Parts: sequence; structure tokens; C-alpha cells
Amino acid sequence: MTTDFDHAADVVRRYDKDRYLSALLAPEQHRAALMAIYAFSAEIARVREVVSEPLPGEMRLQWWRDLLEGTEHGAAASNPVANALIQTITKYDLPRNGLIAMTEARVFDLYDDPMPSLNDLEGYTGETVSGLIQLGCLILNDGDDPGTATAAGHAGVAYGMTGLMRALPWHASRRQMFLPKDLIERHGVDSETVFRGETTPQLQAALGEMREHARHHLKRVREAADTVPEKCGNAVLPLVLVEPFLKKMEANAFDPLHGSSEISQLKRQWLLWRASAAPLKRI
Repeated sequence: MTTDFDHAADVVRRYDKDRYLSALLAPEQHRAALMAIYAFSAEIARVREVVSEPLPGEMRLQWWRDLLEGTEHGAAASNPVANALIQTITKYDLPRNGLIAMTEARVFDLYDDPMPSLNDLEGYTGETVSGLIQLGCLILNDGDDPGTATAAGHAGVAYGMTGLMRALPWHASRRQMFLPKDLIERHGVDSETVFRGETTPQLQAALGEMREHARHHLKRVREAADTVPEKCGNAVLPLVLVEPFLKKMEANAFDPLHGSSEISQLKRQWLLWRASAAPLKRI
């Protein structure tokens, strides 16, 4: 019989392959809980893809906020991801404020407003990615505070920035700009050229600076490695893919608006498996 947690794992497998592969390498007793929070993240991240206008999207996100805040939901029992999430929150006594913040941050995804600044982008990735890593650390530490907030914060920004650069062609096709406004103005990037699919030297320079910022946060994770208990390593395991993604984006022939920065699933699995025993030494 398929359980709510089985359904959650299937959602992660379909929409967040890197976290799915990493969770398969987690201790068995925590694997289902990790899948539950990753499925929740995947569901709120793809709201824009399943609605035609922002208002229905806001209503979907409000549904999740109400659920997390304890408002009665008659339909919650029929939502396996919601059930798996609530069971996980209860079992590990997870703080709901972080999950609520993740939901609120996703409202930005529903609109075409530009990301105002680099600081705003760091805040966005902090809430949507760093928060998820911290929750993973809590689960792997049996619900006790593992003291990983600083490392998780930088890890989420590095991973999140890299993911947004990889998704640039997709976002540009729907006229959405996650590259910070202050950064693209500093390099003289015209957003309309990006939306038209024109790769310019100005865009390449802006992305170069973005990669520098991602690597800066990756360096800060390495510096904070001693603060991350060994048992929490799986929560940061996907970070071992950041540098390979960045290097692929730096290849001479790579076109950030038309090329693919994907790494084959076989290579991803190998990189994750190789690093699974000590992820922070492989970042």
C-alpha cells in the first residue's frame, strides 16, 4: 500500500532530483522525514507552474500557511504531502515559522517583478533554501538544535544562487528576472535583451559576478564545517554539485540563455555517493 510518505518521495523524485538522490543516501530512520520536507518545498516552488494567474497561486500558498498555522482544513486529509509534513513536524518538533517563511517567500515567484538587490536575493535564497537545509539538519539530529544555522545559511545561498543561474533560460522565457537589479545595472544589462534570449557581454559579466558570490558563500560553508555535526552531513550533501555546475557554466562555449548546465544523472549519483560519508570535505 502506498503511504503518504511514499507519495512525498515520488514528488521529490519528479521535481527535485538532486535532493531525492541525496535523501536516498540518508540514514534510513530519517529518510521519510527528509522526503516530506523536500516534497513540501517542491510543491510550493512549482505553484506558478500550475496556476494561470497570481491570485490562485497566492490562494494555494495561503492554504499551506493556514495548515502550518493550525487553521482547520477539511481537504488536508486528502493531501498526502500535507499529511507527511504534519507527521514529520510532530515527530521532530520542527519549528513551523521556518516553513511559513518559505511559503511567504514563494509569493515572489508568482509575479514578474525584478529581484531588487543582491541583499534581497540572499534573503530569498535564505528563506527558500537555507531554511530547508536547517530543517534537514534538525531531522538528522533527532529534532535537537544542531548549531548549524550559520553553515546552513551560507549553504542555502550558494545552492540557491547556482540553481537560479541554471534556471535563467526558463525564467527569461516567462519574463521573470531573478538576477538582482543592482547587479545587472552595475554591468549595464538590459533585461529586455535577456527576455529576447540575447546573450551579451554585459550579461556574461553579471553572471560572472554571481558565480563569485556563490563561491563566496561556498567558502563560508567550508569555514563553518566544524560546526556541523557529522550526522547532519546529508542535509548539505547536494552542495557538492555546486562547483561542478559553476564550472560547466564557465566553459568557453557555454551560452547561459540557450545552453544546458545539466550534469548527467549517473555523474550526479557518483558525486553524491562519493561525498556521502563526509560531504563537507567534498564541497
